[in-house]
Amino acid sequence: MIKEIRYLILKDMMLEWKQKYAINGILLYILSTIFLCSLAFEGLLEPDTWNALFWVVLLFAAVNAVSKSFVQEAPGRQLYYYSLARPEAVILAKIIYNILMMLLLSLLFYLIFTLFLGNFVKNPVLFFLAVITGSTGLAALFTMISAIASRTNNNSALMAILGFPVILPLLLLMIKTSRAAIHHMSWEGSGLWLLSMGGLIIIIITLSTLLFPYLWRE
Repeated sequence: MIKEIRYLILKDMMLEWKQKYAINGILLYILSTIFLCSLAFEGLLEPDTWNALFWVVLLFAAVNAVSKSFVQEAPGRQLYYYSLARPEAVILAKIIYNILMMLLLSLLFYLIFTLFLGNFVKNPVLFFLAVITGSTGLAALFTMISAIASRTNNNSALMAILGFPVILPLLLLMIKTSRAAIHHMSWEGSGLWLLSMGGLIIIIITLSTLLFPYLWRE
């Protein structure tokens, strides 16, 4: 199955390289949103507001980046995958690819965000751990929701309906952990929040691997 996952990840990378307009559109969205925020606040930005803006923009960027995972796949192509690879390999390859893409996107986003809106982070290690675990969780969760939404006619609406209520626990943990990094709080509470996020990510990936084969057969 590892070989199947590797080839499926390479396939997604080649498709993304051929269709550069998707990632370019996400980068344009990030750049324009941050630029408008910098014009609106004019340097009068509080640390907690900076933290909230960071995750709000990154959340919507994750929705735009990951939601196309299964939605853009034609039914004929999915049937072709069904004849070549196991469903567990398909969902794990999508999750791994989206995690890698989200980590790269988060790094670029952080650089652009701090360039325009400054940097209030006092504990960079904790903040980057929050960004890494948060991006991983967003990618894994929205990948599975994209798979569910692709089976319906109203993909975008179902993504919003299913995604945002489910993402709230993870989003709250991300905000709390990054807030602790901004205000230089102790590692005791923030370490527990990081472990909680890690536990949620493991649960999401496990459930995706177990439930996707049943969804794949439909």
